[in-house]
Formats: sequence, C-alpha cells, structure tokens
Amino acid sequence: MVTAIKRFTAEIDGDFVVFIIGMRVNQPWKVWAWFPVFQAMPKMLRELQTQPELGLLGTQFYGLTQIQYWRSMEHLHQYAASRDHSHLPAWRAFNQGARAAGNAVGIWHETYQVASGAYETVYVNMPPTGLGRAGSLIPATGHRQTAQGRLTTKTPNL
Repeated sequence: MVTAIKRFTAEIDGDFVVFIIGMRVNQPWKVWAWFPVFQAMPKMLRELQTQPELGLLGTQFYGLTQIQYWRSMEHLHQYAASRDHSHLPAWRAFNQGARAAGNAVGIWHETYQVASGAYETVYVNMPPTGLGRAGSLIPATGHRQTAQGRLTTKTPNL
C-alpha cells in the first residue's frame, strides 16, 4: 500500500515579523541565575496568546530557542516596552541578575521584517509547523508545487 505524500505551503496576509529568541546556560550550577530566565517565557506567552490584539501570530520552541511570528514591528516593540505587560519586568530582572551572575546565562535574538509575499514555505508530511502555525496552510499543488511557483503565487512581478 502506497501512502500519499501530504504537501502544504503557508500563506499569511500582509507583512509580518519573524522574531527568534534563545537562551544559553553557560554555568549550569548557577541555577538561581538562569532558571528565572527560563521561567519568564511561559508567562509572557500565556499573556500574548490570551490577548491576540498584542500582535503575536504564532510561536514554536526548538529546544532553548523560540521562533515567533508577529503582525508588525510596531506590535513587537510596543509589547517589549510596555509597562503593563510581562516582558519589561522580566527584562529588567534579567539585567539585574546578569550583573550579579556574570556570564551564567546568555540570551540572544534576531528580528526579521518580511514583506508581503517575500517568503516561500513547504511542509511535507508535517503537522502545522513554523509559519504554518501562524498563517494558513494550503495544499502545495498546481503552481504551488515548486519554490518558484509558490513565490510567483504571492509576488506576480517575478
């Protein structure tokens, strides 16, 4: 019996932002320094998931790295700087703790602003993953069978 291969692509309306954030435990024995960083993210995610107007479209963890999809750079910056939400107190606590702990824990992030249609995705025999969790999954059939076809679908000027 031959099982059909399931191929999908993701689409999302308009521009969006990809925010990748991670942590690295440099000194595991200093649990007091890195554990609060580890604990802060779930609280922020619960807040963002219960308040979609804040702009988080979707997220997925890969070990100690998380990929987030945001509606806009403005949404991301507003959340990061807001005194009324969980991020700013956690960021301040991290900075205070980092000074006391030296290099026990490291954090990093990268932010990418993606123009509407300036991306291409394919998921073969996968559950909703990455942008497929933040946007809409559609079958990668017809003109969407190739990477060039998927890009051309979104950006007719190619």
